[in-house]
Amino acid sequence: MAIQRLDNVLIVVEDLDAVIAFFVELGMELEGRGPVEGRWVERVIGLDDVRQEVAMLRTPDGHGKVELAMFHRPAAISAAPKNAPTNTLGIRRIMFAVDDIEDVIARLRGHGAELVGELAQYEDIYRLCYVRGPEGIVVGLAEQLR
Repeated sequence: MAIQRLDNVLIVVEDLDAVIAFFVELGMELEGRGPVEGRWVERVIGLDDVRQEVAMLRTPDGHGKVELAMFHRPAAISAAPKNAPTNTLGIRRIMFAVDDIEDVIARLRGHGAELVGELAQYEDIYRLCYVRGPEGIVVGLAEQLR
């Protein structure tokens, strides 16, 4: 059987409140937040003595989700460099479709976000940019023009 859907993407963070606020400002809805610990999670993620706080956010259409996890135990490990360039191996960004890209950029700047490059237009189809938010999290924004 094939996969049914992409359920969620996990981002491990240090400041859960700041990252939640960033994604809520982007337009996501906080679905739930709470502690996660116990043998079952240790078995799933392959770590011992786990204690974390998790928040689940969903897109307004209800189809996309981002899970945020803040580890109390064991301590989270930082990747280097923290603000890795776009061509670094691994997951570099999450892309969101937005209806007013300039408004979204302005609102996210209030949460410390900065453009990675610049706002650019692809033909007469899209306006696109990458924004680096709290903890170096990069989100792509795409506004469809037609």
